Amino acid sequence: MSGEAREKKNKSEASTRSHTRNTQARSSSDVFKTILLVVFVGSLAWFYKAIQPPPPITVASTAVTSPRIKMRDGRHLAYKEFGFPRDEAKFKIIYIHGFDSCMLDSPFPQFLSQALVEELRIYTVSFDRPGYGESDPDPNRSPRSIALDIEELADGLGLGPKFYVVGLSMGGEITWTCLKYIPHRLAGAALIGPVINYWWRNLPRDINREAFSLTSPADQWALRVAHYAPWLTYWWNTQKWFPFSNVIAGDPLIFSRQDKEVLSKLGGFRPNLAYTRQQGEYESIHRDLKVGFSSWEFDPLDLQDPFPNNNGSVHLWHGDEDMFVPVKLQRYIASKLPWIRYHELSGSGHLLPYVEGLTDKITKSLLVGEEDVTESREASA
Repeated sequence: MSGEAREKKNKSEASTRSHTRNTQARSSSDVFKTILLVVFVGSLAWFYKAIQPPPPITVASTAVTSPRIKMRDGRHLAYKEFGFPRDEAKFKIIYIHGFDSCMLDSPFPQFLSQALVEELRIYTVSFDRPGYGESDPDPNRSPRSIALDIEELADGLGLGPKFYVVGLSMGGEITWTCLKYIPHRLAGAALIGPVINYWWRNLPRDINREAFSLTSPADQWALRVAHYAPWLTYWWNTQKWFPFSNVIAGDPLIFSRQDKEVLSKLGGFRPNLAYTRQQGEYESIHRDLKVGFSSWEFDPLDLQDPFPNNNGSVHLWHGDEDMFVPVKLQRYIASKLPWIRYHELSGSGHLLPYVEGLTDKITKSLLVGEEDVTESREASA
């Protein structure tokens, strides 16, 4: 073979080897890219599935143990009555329960004295808010919708043109929506330790930041997720990687000294938990977080006096040792709404209506204006 032929052969072999190496490299790169793509798509599919809340657990009509009102949209609200017969009562009160609670947790049956019930002829009704207990979930739940549910409940029970509302904790927050959307139906209102949405636009940044910092880091993150990424609320409060809400977990750190004393007498926290969450955590507590800490279409600080003719009153009760809702923000709100009758109780926590004697005082103050508790309109400094 001539030298020229050998040179061509060597070049050809070298070119073949180079081509083979390039082909193998491209093949390896393609395989690696394919693996990355599969991993990415798989991770995305896993995450998408993980953040999807489960469907509500339907309560069979045969399993319902309480009377229910059928709403205009076909949903049902379960309710429980207490006190003077409805048709003979002089004062009619709708109780709005708090977060992770239900109608069975109303303080009225146990802590409102029978003597006061008979003296003033008081009728009360508590109800399961949508998604709680035996009330059907409302996929379109909003601050406005729950106020309209309360109005429809009152009409369904024939409570008359006006009635009172009393809300505890997140039920207190909902009472603001009643003052906004159905003030013409109210004879009076009492907000007890009402939850505050830290994203209400009129709250001063410095006071708001300070109050928010007093909550635990786990609760701060739970509220941030509910506000900024509500679609992550279910996942965040069920995942095991990071601490989730102390309130959901029932951590003892969230209770004041007085709250712990109250709970020891009651026999524990959330005695009706199984009933409360029977439709699943998402439809009850997680949706509650999403609505309570969403961007509301109004700010309570913009509300006007619903009783300019003094034909009713609005009371706000708060313990100065409340570990759930910082008292400083409550003082600010009360200072900006002069028509609010603000009652701050020294040494008290969040569970005010379960303190012996306080339910009578709160109720009597609302209905007939009598009280013998220290009242403060102290503004935050």
